[in-house]
Amino acid sequence: MHVFYEEDGGFKVGTVLADNVSSLQVEALHGKRTKVKAAAVLLRFGEPGLAGFLEAAHGVEAGIEPEFLWDVAPQDEFDYQTLAREYFGHEPSHVEAAGLLLRLHGLPMHFYKKGKGRYRTAPPESLKAALASVERKRQQAEALAAYAAALARGELPEAFKPLLDELLYEPDRGSTEYKAVEAAAGQAGLSPLHLLARAGAVPSPYDYHLRRFLREHFPSGVHVAPVAPLPDHEDLPLAPVEAFSIDDVSTTEIDDALSVVARPGGGWQVGVHIAAPALGLAPGGPLDALAASRQSTVYIPGDKITMLPDAVIERYTLREGGARPVVSLYAHLDESLAPIGFETRVERVHVAANLRHDEIEARFNEQSIAAGALDFPFGQELARLYAFALRLEAGRGRPEPAPDKRDYAFYVAQGRVRIVERRRGSPMDRLVAELMILANAHWGGELAAARVPAIYRVQNGGKTRMSVAPGPHDGLGVEQYAWSSSPLRRYVDLVNQRQIIARAQGEDPPYRRAADELGMVVRDFEAAYEAYAEFQRQMERYWCLRWVEQESAWRTRAVVLRDNLVRLERIPLFTRMPSLPAEIAAGSTVEVDIRAIDYLTLDFDCLFVARA
Repeated sequence: MHVFYEEDGGFKVGTVLADNVSSLQVEALHGKRTKVKAAAVLLRFGEPGLAGFLEAAHGVEAGIEPEFLWDVAPQDEFDYQTLAREYFGHEPSHVEAAGLLLRLHGLPMHFYKKGKGRYRTAPPESLKAALASVERKRQQAEALAAYAAALARGELPEAFKPLLDELLYEPDRGSTEYKAVEAAAGQAGLSPLHLLARAGAVPSPYDYHLRRFLREHFPSGVHVAPVAPLPDHEDLPLAPVEAFSIDDVSTTEIDDALSVVARPGGGWQVGVHIAAPALGLAPGGPLDALAASRQSTVYIPGDKITMLPDAVIERYTLREGGARPVVSLYAHLDESLAPIGFETRVERVHVAANLRHDEIEARFNEQSIAAGALDFPFGQELARLYAFALRLEAGRGRPEPAPDKRDYAFYVAQGRVRIVERRRGSPMDRLVAELMILANAHWGGELAAARVPAIYRVQNGGKTRMSVAPGPHDGLGVEQYAWSSSPLRRYVDLVNQRQIIARAQGEDPPYRRAADELGMVVRDFEAAYEAYAEFQRQMERYWCLRWVEQESAWRTRAVVLRDNLVRLERIPLFTRMPSLPAEIAAGSTVEVDIRAIDYLTLDFDCLFVARA
C-alpha cells in the first residue's frame, strides 16, 4: 500500500511499512523512512506503482487550464474530490485526483486553502487584482533586467531621465529603477553614483553638487518674479560727506561705506554708512517673505545666490556715483581720536568711490603707512580711519592677529580657477573689521538699553550663538553685538535694521515680541547659515581639487597641522594622510603626492614623499 500525503507545504508519496492508526511509518522511493500523521494522508493507492505516481499526477496537473478550473469550481468551500468528480465527469482515479489537487494547490490566487484537501474559490475582484499584481511584477522584472543591461553597457535608459534627481539624491530603494542601478553597480564593481555618472546621468561633478544643494534648499528654483517699483527715498536728507566702500572686486551687494571729515573746532567725525533695504521692504511683504525664506546670500566660488532680487540690490547697494539711502552711525572724536559722542541718522549719502582690495592693498599697507606714502585717492582718510581702528582694537583688549593667518579668494572663469591668498589682519582688514564691530556693538547696546527687541551674537565659554536676549561677546570684547552691517546679505541684519530705523525715527518697532517673532528668525537663520557655509566649504574643496589638476600640482608641499591632518600649501585644502610618519611634528612642511581625485565624492589620496 502506498500513500499520497502533504508535508511541509508540499506533496509526497511513500510506501506504508507500518500503520499505527494515528500515524504511519512510510518509506520514500529512495529508501528514506519517516513518520507521517494519518491526518496528513490524502490518498491510499496500490496502482500505479510508487515510482510513476507523482510523474503521472504532474502530467494530469499540466493539462488542467487554470481559468477553466476556476470557472467550474463551486463558489463556496469545497473538497478536492468533489471538484474532481465534477471536472472529470466520473469517479476520478487516484492519479487524476492527485493531479487536480496539485493544480489547486499551485493556484493560490485562484483558490484559497481552507484545510486538508479543502479550498475556496477566490472572488472575481480578488482574482483580477492578484493576477494584475503578478503581471506588474513580471513586467517590472523584465524592465529591471533591461535597465540593468543598459546601465552595464554605459547607457542611460530613457525612463531614467525624469527620475535623475531622485536616483542621485534621494533614491527609493524599492523602485525598479534603483534596483537595476544596484544590480548593475554590483556587477561593475562601482558605487551607484559612479555607475550613473558613467551612464551620463551627471553632466558634470560641479552640476552634481550644485543640483543636490538646490534640491534641498531651493526646491522652487532660484529665479524670482519681477519686483514691483521700489521707492526712490529722495525725501531723505543728503549727508554732507563723501563716502567710500572697501570690498572685493567681485562684490555687488555693497552693504557698507565709510567717511571721515574734520569737525568744526577740532576733532573728527567718522561715519559708518550701512545700506538701508529695510526702508523699502515691508515686514510680511513678498520681498520680505523671499528674504526670510533664503535667510542669507549663498556664496559659491565663481557664483552666488543672493538673498534679495537683483532689482532690490541695484536700488540699495552702495555703488559709487550716486546718493544711496543708508543708516549712518557717526562717531564724534576729539583730536586724540577718543569718542565723545555717537549719533544715528537715516539719510542718503553720496558714495564717491568703491575701493577694491586688489588695487588698494598694494598702496595702503604697513609700509606705506609708516612712510607716509598716502598720495592716492582717500589715502589720508584711510590712514585716519586706521588710527581710529587701532584705538578701538586696543579698547576691546584684542591682541593683534597672528601673522600666519590666511584668507583665500576664489575666482572662477571659463572652467579655470584662480585662488588668491590674502594675509589676514592687513591694515585694510583691521580698519573695516573694527568699524563694523563698532556699529554692530553700538546699535546692539542702544537697542538693549531701550528694550527694543533685537537679535544678538553672544559668545561665552568659547561658544557663539544667536540670541534674542542681549549678552556679551567675549571673543570681541563687547557688551552686546547685534549683526546690523550686512542687511543686503543676511536676514538677521535686515530685521535688526528695521528696529534701528524705528528707534532712530521715534516710531514703534515692527517686532515687539522677541521670543515669538525673533526666535523663529533665529532658528531659521542658524539652520540656513550653517547649511550654506557647509556648501561653500564643499565647493571650495571642489575648486581646490580642480586647481591641483589645472596646475599639475601632483607633487606639492603640505603643512602638518596635527596628528596626520595636513593642509596643502597655496590653497585651503585639508586632508588626512595616514602615510605620514608619526615622528613628524605639527608645523613641519612635507612633500606629498596627490592621486586618485574623485570629483563626485571630493576624496583623493595624499601620500607622504619626504620632509621638505
